[in-house]
Amino acid sequence: MTRELNRILYVEDDPDIQAIALMVLETINGFTVEPCSGGNEALQKAVPFKPDLILLDVMMPGMDGPETLKGLRNFSELEQTPVVFMTAKVQPQEVQGYLNLGAAGVIAKPFDPMTLAQELRDIWDRH
Repeated sequence: MTRELNRILYVEDDPDIQAIALMVLETINGFTVEPCSGGNEALQKAVPFKPDLILLDVMMPGMDGPETLKGLRNFSELEQTPVVFMTAKVQPQEVQGYLNLGAAGVIAKPFDPMTLAQELRDIWDRH
């Protein structure tokens, strides 16, 4: 039996983008979302939050998405948690690079608020 996607740790440094995604994921689709505005915050909140999935911005000041992913993978509780990168850099070789880092999927920015939840569910189902 596969678990349903419910809890999403969402790491995004842009407050406007974060607000749109939160509205779509929480208010419209009923997910439980823990927003973080950077990698360090994600490393502090991730384990206690117990996310089903981690939605991670690639380009962030300080600790970027790939570095944050590496940090999150150091927690045994998060080794198997699927991670989805969100980025404007979606050339095929860039996407392949993120998948090689262990991402379950990549969502292009700017994302479509109407399809974001379904894209996450599709990646979750494939994972």
